[in-house]
Amino acid sequence: MGLVRKRPSESADLLIVGLGNPGREFARTRHNIGYRVTEALARRHAYPRGRRDFHGHYALGSIAGRRVGLLQPTTYMNVSGKSVAAALRALRLRHDALLVVHDEIDFQFGRLQLRHDGGHGGHNGLRSLHELVGADFDRLRLGVGRPASGDPEVVGDYVLGLFDETDDEVRSLVERGADAVEMWVRDGLAGAAEAVTADPQ
Repeated sequence: MGLVRKRPSESADLLIVGLGNPGREFARTRHNIGYRVTEALARRHAYPRGRRDFHGHYALGSIAGRRVGLLQPTTYMNVSGKSVAAALRALRLRHDALLVVHDEIDFQFGRLQLRHDGGHGGHNGLRSLHELVGADFDRLRLGVGRPASGDPEVVGDYVLGLFDETDDEVRSLVERGADAVEMWVRDGLAGAAEAVTADPQ
């Protein structure tokens, strides 16, 4: 008879993944807005210092009475699925316990949307997740605007570039993203989706 693996005693009930790229040069780019939302959540809820795990940075804390893991994959955006798949396996979490926070160029700056599933829309982080995890998970899309050209090289430079908006405007977007995650933790997708502001404030 094979061994039965138990969930780790320090495991999470939910996993929030902020997509981005590691390294100081990427920290304030559009593509790293997911990282910034998880950092805001860690500050708000006094998370302990994270550790290197699951091919990323991982910290465990509490939000709205739930044990919530915060994960920033450090595999670089295009291989994000490797980190998320490792975390889900180790923490023994189902896909309905996962929320992925990412930039969305198909939305004007400041628009938010909570939704389940959907295509990757050319987003390489989501493409990697679809390949290694599947598409059956919730996501928070944060609008960062779109460049005038749809050329892949132009789009790549755009998402890896700095915001045109002011620091205050970007901070507001990050804080609203953190608000949306807290609602998802507290109320689930059905309860939170309608409450998340659809248009810029």
